[in-house]
Amino acid sequence: MRKGDSEVKVLVINSGSSSIKYQLLDPDSAQVVAAGVVQRIGEPVAEGSPSIEHQSDGKTYEHDGEVPDHAAGLRLVFDLFAESGHDLADAGLRAVGHRVVHGGEVFYEPTLVTDEVLEAISQLSALAPLHNPANVVGIESARELLPDVPQVAVFDTAFFHGLPAAAKTYAIDAKVAAAHGVRRYGFHGTSHEYVSGQVAEFLGRDRAELNQIVLHLGNGASASAIRGGKAVDTTMGLTPLEGLVMGTRSGDLDPGIIFHLIRTADMDVDDVDALLNRQSGIKGLAGVNDFRELGRLIETGDAAAQLAFDVYIHRLRRYIGAYLVELGRVDAITFTAGVGENDAKVRAAALAELERFGIRVDPARNTAKDRSARYISPEGAEVAVLVVPTNEELAIARAAARLVG
Repeated sequence: MRKGDSEVKVLVINSGSSSIKYQLLDPDSAQVVAAGVVQRIGEPVAEGSPSIEHQSDGKTYEHDGEVPDHAAGLRLVFDLFAESGHDLADAGLRAVGHRVVHGGEVFYEPTLVTDEVLEAISQLSALAPLHNPANVVGIESARELLPDVPQVAVFDTAFFHGLPAAAKTYAIDAKVAAAHGVRRYGFHGTSHEYVSGQVAEFLGRDRAELNQIVLHLGNGASASAIRGGKAVDTTMGLTPLEGLVMGTRSGDLDPGIIFHLIRTADMDVDDVDALLNRQSGIKGLAGVNDFRELGRLIETGDAAAQLAFDVYIHRLRRYIGAYLVELGRVDAITFTAGVGENDAKVRAAALAELERFGIRVDPARNTAKDRSARYISPEGAEVAVLVVPTNEELAIARAAARLVG
């Protein structure tokens, strides 16, 4: 064990369908001791493209071979921790915190993982078939490798569990909805809760007195309306497909499109699922889903890329307007996540010509190269427009640490 490891408390694991992201950090000081990602699990790995990148103490450690499954991936990660001088067996772990995408109606607080809890999370896979199965595999592997360390599940849907009835209810047959768990659950909740709390600290105000709009804009994207620290609406619904246009997801569409494609395009349910989740959004319109590449295409005069950007902004502004009405008074609008934190053009376009609502963006502040929490509205603006970096790993670590005491 290296000097200082006694301060390290929590290992955070985000297990995806073909990847594992992780951090070892102290939830009190927010110090990250090591972090990394396992990529292309169960897939061939091209020569010169490492399947694992592990960063610790300013150094990068890599694994170049194939990773057959999540359990093997975590074992290799544990080996890299030891190689880099932070053996997890001696790191003083307080807990392992796991990101779990869907908690359904059952889980809305950080939960200590037992066999029964793990089975219940697995059963919720019907609501999140792309995410929960991978989350379960990650938890199973961590329990096997760290059998004496408490495992804590932190749910993406938890922050939105208490949405008002009018916001969470779909207008379908109530008996069908109740029988199949059909309601609006919302996602990215860990980020929305964390960022809204950071906004209150940044402004030096009590969260309970603030009305906020938080825009989590990454490859997946969602917006939330938050009154007094509690979410009153959000863009994602039963699944993470609803709402804003995203990197590869369509966001809102006429449900009749699904029936139309099944009837006329020789597509089955799985085909439509793949289309809307993996081949739509910015990628479906422009052929790329990275906003940096989209910007480069727009600069070359690519019409499809420009249309993709315009559709993205149109949908985003629609929800900003809806949440202005929902909240009545807005104290802060905050951009976060990869696109929200780094793309000044998206921020400017999203809030253009809203001065009559007290919303203004200062061009110099908006384009400044600064990665810290900051104003991008001018001095004295009625509504604070902010960029606040999200930190879901820290939020998960703190939730896990609180639960295990």
